[in-house]
Amino acid sequence: MARTALVTGGTRGIGAAISKALKADGYDVAATYAGNDEKAAAFTEETGIKTFKWNAADYDESKAGIAKVEEALGPIDVVVANAGITSDAPFHKMTPDQWKEVIDTNLTGVFNTVHPVWPGMRERGFGRVIVISSINGQKGQFAQANYAATKAGDLGFVKSLAQEGASKGITANAVCPGYIATEMVMAVPEKVREAIISQIPAGRLGEPEEIARCVTFLASDDSSFINGSTISANGGQYFA
Repeated sequence: MARTALVTGGTRGIGAAISKALKADGYDVAATYAGNDEKAAAFTEETGIKTFKWNAADYDESKAGIAKVEEALGPIDVVVANAGITSDAPFHKMTPDQWKEVIDTNLTGVFNTVHPVWPGMRERGFGRVIVISSINGQKGQFAQANYAATKAGDLGFVKSLAQEGASKGITANAVCPGYIATEMVMAVPEKVREAIISQIPAGRLGEPEEIARCVTFLASDDSSFINGSTISANGGQYFA
């Protein structure tokens, strides 16, 4: 019987690549999205992957959405907490609202995604929690004190869950992508992209599929002794 995987923010960019890769590996995949119904419908039509709409920053919405996923596909065995936003500004110009909205989605949203599925994973004696962090959570980034704080928080979160879940057959790990050729990155001016690439020893941006392969490995039985770890997929740009 196929295992069920939930990917938040799973219809675009890195999330879409993860959803497709998990489906290709035989999982029943549910991909969430926050706002764009048209693109979500197109994603389902293209891939056959079921989509579910909720705001990861809201616990009650997340819990209710997860219940709908499990009703449709069965108990969730793999959860990939990928949903995230940015709201950048130098710290002296950052507003409390900018801080709060990023914390609520990128950090509290991870809690909201994992907490409802955790008891079921414990009861069944199996689970995979994979959090998509960022290179900027490892090294920081100018004008991203809010974003970097959330992505660093993700790493502490998985290390703690790893210790709690190990005896119950649950692993919790993080993936820290570097700069990836997503729609968002490709939309920046070419000179900015060139400046970014000049800092990457591999001499190129990463591909979403390369991050997805990290996730499918961590979701697999082959990764059962890897717990509380971080995979840095950044082309050699930063060593944690």
